[in-house]
Amino acid sequence: MPMNQSAPKQPAKPPASSPFAWMIWILIGTCIGGGAAALAFLGPNRNSNDPAPNPKIAAASKSPSALPAGFEATLVNKSQPQSQQPKGMVWIPGGEFSMGSDHRSESLCGLPGVTNDAVPIHRVYVDGFWMDQTEVTNAQFSAFIEATGYVTVAEIKPTKEEFPTAPEENLIAGSTVFKPTQSPVEFDNYLQWWSYVPGADWRHPAGPESNLENKEDCPVTHVAYEDAEAYAKWAGKRLPTEAEWEFAARGGKAGELYAWGSELQIDGKYQANIYQGRFPVDGGDSALDGFAGIAPTRQYAPNPYGLYDMGGNVWEWVSDWYRHDYYARLRSSGQVTRNPQGPTDSYDPMEPDQIKRVHRGGSFLCSDRYCTRYMVGTRGKGEVRTASNHLGFRCVKAD
Repeated sequence: MPMNQSAPKQPAKPPASSPFAWMIWILIGTCIGGGAAALAFLGPNRNSNDPAPNPKIAAASKSPSALPAGFEATLVNKSQPQSQQPKGMVWIPGGEFSMGSDHRSESLCGLPGVTNDAVPIHRVYVDGFWMDQTEVTNAQFSAFIEATGYVTVAEIKPTKEEFPTAPEENLIAGSTVFKPTQSPVEFDNYLQWWSYVPGADWRHPAGPESNLENKEDCPVTHVAYEDAEAYAKWAGKRLPTEAEWEFAARGGKAGELYAWGSELQIDGKYQANIYQGRFPVDGGDSALDGFAGIAPTRQYAPNPYGLYDMGGNVWEWVSDWYRHDYYARLRSSGQVTRNPQGPTDSYDPMEPDQIKRVHRGGSFLCSDRYCTRYMVGTRGKGEVRTASNHLGFRCVKAD
């Protein structure tokens, strides 16, 4: 857990209105792709009171005149790591950058409001750190389970204390799974394409009859926040802050829409595993990017820092509590925020009783019709004990 942050009290769940609805009602904050409104402060990011740039950092971005309005050049630390490179990790040098999103991200999504919680753009500085090149895979998570005997949240039967109004027969271990619809639907009810599946967990991503055969190199899914945190601690690592994650994803560049540039395709080819076609219809994903559903890691070119899948494939937990207005708070300070750890509490006006952490990166279910949050400056969110088949994580480590 980030320094100086204590866990808010877990709220009680509301009454069920249909079988298993009590388990998936909280997914509105995890899966629908709708961002709650944030206060948008547009215009210049810096003022005369801002501190002078660190002499140990250097510009590594476009010239200011070539950047989209609101963005400034990224200033990348020149210092090199002091520790030996950990296996499977790459060095992220840190520095000062423009964090967040602008109107371009909002205009490219068919569902209004998706990126409103990712404004305003604000200046942030992060120290250097090591980061996993890929999302944690099934093989890596399996090694953790074998070494520790850890049991994930999805594998544990829910209790009456957690869900006091739920029928006893509904208290069954499981997780949430995307279930495509048979025909086109309106986007006003996420229960049309999400189901709570008894027996679904990291070993059985589609339900009890599924397994991980030939999926060892795919990202692990069905991990709640505490599961990701437990793995990170075992591995001698931690989860990244949201600022660290975005600095790493941008790869030393500024103002670009994606981790690979400002065009969705390069030479006619998709650069990430996202959803092309009619969402959420059965067979609607045309797989023009090479995959319908989850993909193994390292299937697309890495970003300039050597990181894979910083857009698409699976969402990634980061350590920050979610607040829709956090970026506005940082911007209003008029300063460059150093190593932000996120807000001290969680608040989502769409679901004020739910305690959420931030997700980053989007997933294979993100579509330009519904959820474009594979865009590098945008955000997701999820209730801390909710897992699903499009949510994973990667870790970082201090130098």
